[in-house]
Amino acid sequence: MSFWNEKKLEEMSIVQWESLCDGCGKCCLNKLIDDETEELYYTNAACHLLDDESGGCRRYPERFKYVPACTAITADNVAELTWLPDSCAYKRLYQGKTLPIWHPLLTGSKEAMHEAGISVKGKTINETKVRELEDYIVLWPLKDVE
Repeated sequence: MSFWNEKKLEEMSIVQWESLCDGCGKCCLNKLIDDETEELYYTNAACHLLDDESGGCRRYPERFKYVPACTAITADNVAELTWLPDSCAYKRLYQGKTLPIWHPLLTGSKEAMHEAGISVKGKTINETKVRELEDYIVLWPLKDVE
């Protein structure tokens, strides 16, 4: 059963909600907003908890303990999180779109996502090694590949 087609975001169980996350890691990238234009820029400087080889959080269940500023994506705040990439399942479903063809709920694994270049796997630098975020601006997180 494709619960994501049957239920509204706010009707999903915690397990269903968590399974919507494809694990791409883009939300773990540091982002910059231009003060004058309010334009959003992604960097490849990732949260120090992100594992670059897997693209996943090393401490996901307790991430808020280690990174208090980490944002929990919820049905209540998904509309306000303008920094979510277009490939994000939460954002897509909120906007009335479908899951992309590479999504792990459709393919059964994260491999199709990695092969499509959607994840941050192998593309990041730990934020602790970065001095100036402006030097690490990248465009690839904005690509929405279906």
